[in-house]
Amino acid sequence: MTDASAKLRGGLGTGGKISIIGGAGRVGSTAAYALQTARLGGEIVLVDAAADAARGEALDLTHGRAAVGGPRIAAGDYRAVAGSDIVVITAGLRRKPDESRLQLLERNAALFREIVASVRAVELAPQAVLLVVTNPVDILTYLAATELGWPSRQTIGLGTVLDSLRFRSLLGEALGADPSLIEGMMLGEHGDSMVPVVSGLRWNGKPIADLSSCSDELIRKAVDATRTAGAECLRLKGGAGYAVGLAVREVVAAILGDTGAVLPVSTVHDSGELEGVALSLPTRIGRRGWLAHEPLNLSQEEHRGLLRSAEVLRETIALLQSSSGGQA
Repeated sequence: MTDASAKLRGGLGTGGKISIIGGAGRVGSTAAYALQTARLGGEIVLVDAAADAARGEALDLTHGRAAVGGPRIAAGDYRAVAGSDIVVITAGLRRKPDESRLQLLERNAALFREIVASVRAVELAPQAVLLVVTNPVDILTYLAATELGWPSRQTIGLGTVLDSLRFRSLLGEALGADPSLIEGMMLGEHGDSMVPVVSGLRWNGKPIADLSSCSDELIRKAVDATRTAGAECLRLKGGAGYAVGLAVREVVAAILGDTGAVLPVSTVHDSGELEGVALSLPTRIGRRGWLAHEPLNLSQEEHRGLLRSAEVLRETIALLQSSSGGQA
C-alpha cells in the first residue's frame, strides 16, 4: 500500500483547488467522484466542451456532498480554472473508423495544445501542477513540458499508475490475497511496451514467491491480463473509468498532501539512457510536483525492457514531429 493510500484510508481532507478539463466525460467525472469521496481539495471545477453535461455532473456530485463533506464542486469555463493548484486533463478524442494511430495522435495533440494554451491564459496558483491523463499520456506529457512551456517539475503524467493498480489487483485476485498489500509496479510506457517489475514483487513486506499459491505462470498471466486490461474494458463497456479515477486520486493525494509518496508517474527525462522521452519510473511526489526519481534495482531483462519502452516512445515522438513540422 502506498503512503498516499494509507493517508486516504484515514481521511486526508486536504485543501486546494483542482480543475478537471474534460470533467463531463467518463474519466473526468469518475475522477471527480473519487476525489470527492476522499475529501481531497477545497474546490473541484469541471470544465468541458459539453458545458451542460459538466454542470449536470457538478450538480449530481453536489447532491451527495452531505454524505461525505469534502470539496465544493462547480462547473465553468476556463476562467473558472483561475487559482488552481492542480489542473487535471482528461479530455481526448476517440478513434474514427479507418483512422490510423498517427492520425488520432495528431488530433489529440492538437486538442491538447489548445487546452494547455487556454489554461495558461488564466492565472493559476504558484507552482500549479499539470496532471496529464489523456492518452497517449507519455507523448502528451512530453509535449507539455518541452513544447508548451509547462515547467518540467510541475508536469506529471498519470503514466503507469493505473497499470500498476491493475497489475496488483489482478495478481491479488489470482493469488487469493489482499491486493492492497502487494507491492509491485509497471514502469515505462503506458502502452504495449510497459515493463512489469517482477523482481521486486512483495506481499505484506515479504517476497511474493513465499506465498504457496504463487507461481511464475500465475504472474505471467497477471502481466498479460494487465497489458490487455484497457482494451478489455473498451470491448465490454466502452472504456475504463473507475480505476482511472482512483489512480488520479492517488496522485492528487500525494500532491495536495505533500506526502512524498512514490508512484510510477510519467515525467520527462533529459539525461541518461532515457533522455528525450517521458515515461514512468518510481517517482517521489509533493506539493511542487515531482521531486526525485527513486533508485532502480531491476533485473537485466527489466532494464532492457525499459530501454525498449523508451525507444518506442522516441519513435512515436519522431513520427509526430515529422508530421507536424518539427513540433512534438
